[in-house]
Amino acid sequence: MIDARAMVGVVWKQESARIVAALLRMVHDVGRAEELAQDALVTAVQRWPVEGVPDNPGAWLTTVARRRAVDHLRRSRTFDSTDIEPPDVAEQSDDVLRLMFISCHPVLDRPARAALTLRVVAGLSPAEIARAFLVGEPAITRRIADAKRALAASGAAYGLPSGAELRGRLASVLEVVYLLFNEGYAATSGDDLMRPGLCLEALRLGRLLAELAPGEPEVHGLVALMEIQQSRSAARTGPSGEPVQLHEQNRGRWDRLLINRGFAAMLRARATGAAKTPGPYVLQAAIAVCHAQARTAAETDWNRIATLYEALERLRPTPVVRLNRAVAVGFAHGPEAGLALVDALRADPALRDYHLLPGVRAELLLRSGRGTEARTEWERAASLTRNAAERDFLRARAASAGTVGSGPELGAMIDAFLAGRGTGTATAYRKSLLRIRRALGERIALTTLDAAGVAAAVDSLWPDAAPRGWNRHLAAFRSFAAWAGFPQLAADLRNRAVPPAAECPAAECPAVECPAGECPAAEPIRPGAPLRERVLWSMVRESGAPIGAVLALDVQDLDLAGRAGPGVSWREGTAELLPELIAGRVRGPLFLSDRRPAPARRPGPADLCPETGRRRLSYERAEYLFKRATGRTLRTLRMP
Repeated sequence: MIDARAMVGVVWKQESARIVAALLRMVHDVGRAEELAQDALVTAVQRWPVEGVPDNPGAWLTTVARRRAVDHLRRSRTFDSTDIEPPDVAEQSDDVLRLMFISCHPVLDRPARAALTLRVVAGLSPAEIARAFLVGEPAITRRIADAKRALAASGAAYGLPSGAELRGRLASVLEVVYLLFNEGYAATSGDDLMRPGLCLEALRLGRLLAELAPGEPEVHGLVALMEIQQSRSAARTGPSGEPVQLHEQNRGRWDRLLINRGFAAMLRARATGAAKTPGPYVLQAAIAVCHAQARTAAETDWNRIATLYEALERLRPTPVVRLNRAVAVGFAHGPEAGLALVDALRADPALRDYHLLPGVRAELLLRSGRGTEARTEWERAASLTRNAAERDFLRARAASAGTVGSGPELGAMIDAFLAGRGTGTATAYRKSLLRIRRALGERIALTTLDAAGVAAAVDSLWPDAAPRGWNRHLAAFRSFAAWAGFPQLAADLRNRAVPPAAECPAAECPAVECPAGECPAAEPIRPGAPLRERVLWSMVRESGAPIGAVLALDVQDLDLAGRAGPGVSWREGTAELLPELIAGRVRGPLFLSDRRPAPARRPGPADLCPETGRRRLSYERAEYLFKRATGRTLRTLRMP
């Protein structure tokens, strides 16, 4: 029997980009199109288990989403019956490509373009995108939300660009296609090593780009790179789904048709770029060609590959490119030469949670005859990866490298320590200790750790931490080490001096209490913060009213001329911002959430805006938004 709920997830992964892209032609707003598509998803979750999975689930979702879009257009008085005419086949095939170019619009900066496109086109979660960029998940969430707002406010055109505009956006689109392919080729999370659907979608988009821009060598270079890498997919996993490294793969299982297609694309790249310096995708394709031309791993021209990586590093001196160059140098000039390059990367904060750094170091250590150290690095890599298949592989490699001593394991001891603390203490220590556990390796025996290694790991985790935060991290580990009977492991940890509290910069500060670092006048909300957050900040600060009273305000109860509402009054700063926030609304909550509620969680009429369909902003969400905009809690803003 078909699991309807599971089927919803499968269909959504396959069809979400096409649905969002089709809706974009109607509503001309990426954020709104994604929201309407997710409304259709919620409807499917509710109805399919009861009514059964439709014969064509993708078409069902698209139809429901389009109906939601028509309802939205009618409510916003921009409805045009031509919007619901079915597009022709050619237009449908271009929908996802159009969505990509819109997401890579010049009004967005480069990181925002890539993050937004991976979210709406690839359907990747913020955690998966964060992993691809080696940044934190909250930063990616903010980046995506800000990008949607910027696109909506810009009035950007929603057609496919051409000429100079096409070339201007092409680099961002190519980057996103390659990131999409990489997530399919080596999944950052889940049980399987690969997500073949993403690889095939990236290849499809790359081939479409080659038709759209036939004179661009980098487009053909990217297609060549993806074709050749995809040719190895059948050989990349073993009988149980475990990863098989490139130099150990059965090359007879490589797909010769895809390799030949890659060679042909590479020839087109060279022909169109004969008078140009090779770009990053052409260089990476040339590396892939070197691997594909070698009949056996032993025949691989590692000297040429190392030279190509050196040229690539000059163009893109990223930590990941440097790490890949270290691998090539290790094969071309010996493991010690590779280790020297890898060790220079260990202090790079971008790689502190990147599992391939200790994984590469482990391979080089093993080839250097340092098996005990290699096992430690493989254990650390296993702790850092979020992919189950890769984690099992890395632990198997660690087990094969020999023993690293006996005794209690770090991960189990930290779990026992936290379980034995009171709730408050465990909560305060948990985040610090779990990060340290991941950095050192959860299966590492405490007897094999030393103070210098612990200090180096802690330094790499929080290199820019403020003194108070840094000292809290150290206090957590010291408490654990003493409890576990290994206080010597904290011997090299050094507290940072906490600077004296600065004087309050406000000439007349009405606050009765102003804890160090918590003065609400010392650091105002950032100028680029969204309007809603700025109004909330200003109104709470000027009124001194309880947060709940401010969030409970309704538009119809405001006296804008008198600068007052039920239990709340404000001054000039808020008065200047309020008309823009209200934006012509005459009823409903003043402060609204970002999204409309799901049908199953629809609030009462008093907490729902009749004009936008959005619900009242909750205290929890307001607290999160304020901390994101200022780094402070709402309670520190209150003035008696």
